[in-house]
Amino acid sequence: MSTAKKEYRRITVKTLVDMKANGEKISMLTAYDYTMAKIVDSAGVDVILVGDSASNVMAGHETTLPITLDQMIYHASSVVRAAERALVIVDLPFGSYQSDPKEALRSAIRIMKESGGHAVKMEGGKEIKESIKRILNAGIPVMGHLGLTPQSIYKFGTYTVRAKEEEEAKRLIEDAKMLERVGCFGIVLEKIPANLAKKVAESVSIPIIGIGAGNGVDGQVLVLHDMLGMTHEFHPRFLRRYLNLYEDMTKAMTQYVNDVKSEDFPNENEQY
Repeated sequence: MSTAKKEYRRITVKTLVDMKANGEKISMLTAYDYTMAKIVDSAGVDVILVGDSASNVMAGHETTLPITLDQMIYHASSVVRAAERALVIVDLPFGSYQSDPKEALRSAIRIMKESGGHAVKMEGGKEIKESIKRILNAGIPVMGHLGLTPQSIYKFGTYTVRAKEEEEAKRLIEDAKMLERVGCFGIVLEKIPANLAKKVAESVSIPIIGIGAGNGVDGQVLVLHDMLGMTHEFHPRFLRRYLNLYEDMTKAMTQYVNDVKSEDFPNENEQY
């Protein structure tokens, strides 16, 4: 059962843990630039995720793999300048933390110092445990990410639902508990069975944020461009489109072209 929405002047990692304890659901959306982040923040969204999905929706890449640490810092710094209330979490991109805990720490420090972000997010479980611990020891908050981990797309070979088999589900629960033990303040669960996600949320005290993981978790995250209907080719079951901006923007731009061609724009009231 959900509770009434409480007013928070500034969301912190502690706020999210308290929200879970109080039964208040957590809202999270992605953003990658100042203008959109300003709107997301003013709408009352609790967490802004500067996701490596910028690789897809901002740069047009097929996967999240090509985006670089420098590019993530650029996007994150733009978002941080806009966010007055929301907690800003920044994805550590592929290749910036997997191979070496020292490299992971350097990457996380760069994000925090150069972008002003409030926390980092990392994909994986026990295989990146030492990197997570080193970052946490430096005082940097870490959010985990389990289930479908897009940075491992070539390992999985598909974006289909993860952890449907008992063995993988068991490993996922073990990884979630491990992430809590080492000090992560929350976990994103992506594209796993709803009953498993609910079980994970009930087995840990830190917030579990779902994307394609059902409603038994502590909050939800969507990619902004998807939920606004700007990326019209993407149709996963978990996505609810709250607008159809692709159609509305196309109509507006077509009208602009027509008005310019016909010399209707600018009219006498639109010039000096």
